[in-house]
Amino acid sequence: MAHQVPEDGTLLPLMEEFYTIQGEGYNTGKAAYFIRLGGCDVGCHWCDVKESWDAELHPLTPADIIAENALKYPGKAVVVTGGEPLIYNLDYLTAQLQAKGIKTFIETSGAYPLSGHWDWICLSPKKFKSPTQQVAQKAHELKVIIFNKSDFEFAEHHATLVPEGCKLYLQPEWSKSKEMIPLIVEYVMNNPKWEISLQTHKYLNIP
Repeated sequence: MAHQVPEDGTLLPLMEEFYTIQGEGYNTGKAAYFIRLGGCDVGCHWCDVKESWDAELHPLTPADIIAENALKYPGKAVVVTGGEPLIYNLDYLTAQLQAKGIKTFIETSGAYPLSGHWDWICLSPKKFKSPTQQVAQKAHELKVIIFNKSDFEFAEHHATLVPEGCKLYLQPEWSKSKEMIPLIVEYVMNNPKWEISLQTHKYLNIP
C-alpha cells in the first residue's frame, strides 16, 4: 500500500501540487496551494482521483521542499488532500508551513488518527470507513457528498458527531449533480442548518 514513509513525516508520497482557487466548501473562491498526497484505502467508487490510491506510484518527497514550493505563491494557504492524507504523520509538514506564515487546511475522510497543526479541518466522511471520534470532534466543516437519496440520512448522522458551530455542507457528486441538485435545494430549504457546496472549480474549468 505505501512506501516506507518515515514515521516523523519528513518524507511524504507527493502525487501533485498546484496553485489554484479552492473550489468547494467553506473556503470556496480563495487562492490556495494544493498538496495531494498519494495513498488511500477508503475506496469511493466515484472518486475523481483514483490514481491517488496507490502510494507506490508517487515519489517520496521531502516535506521541507513541499513547504518551500508553497511559499513561492502569493496565496498563503495550503490545502492538504489526497488520497487520504491522515495515513501519514503531518506534524512536521504543517509545522514547516505555519512557521512560514502559511495557513493550513486539510480535507480528510477522518478514518485515521489526527496529526498536524491545522487552521481548518474539513471532514468529508465516507461510507466505507467511518471517521474517528477524534477527527469528528475537531472538524470546522462537515462536507457530505450526495450521490443518492440515502446520503441525506448519512449526512444527518455525521452532523451529530461534529461540534456545535461546525459548518454543514451538502455537495452533489459531480456525475449525479443534475439529479441531486433539486433534492439538495429542497433539503436545505427544509433543513437550513445545512448549506450547499458546489464544485465551482469544475464550472470554472480549473484544477
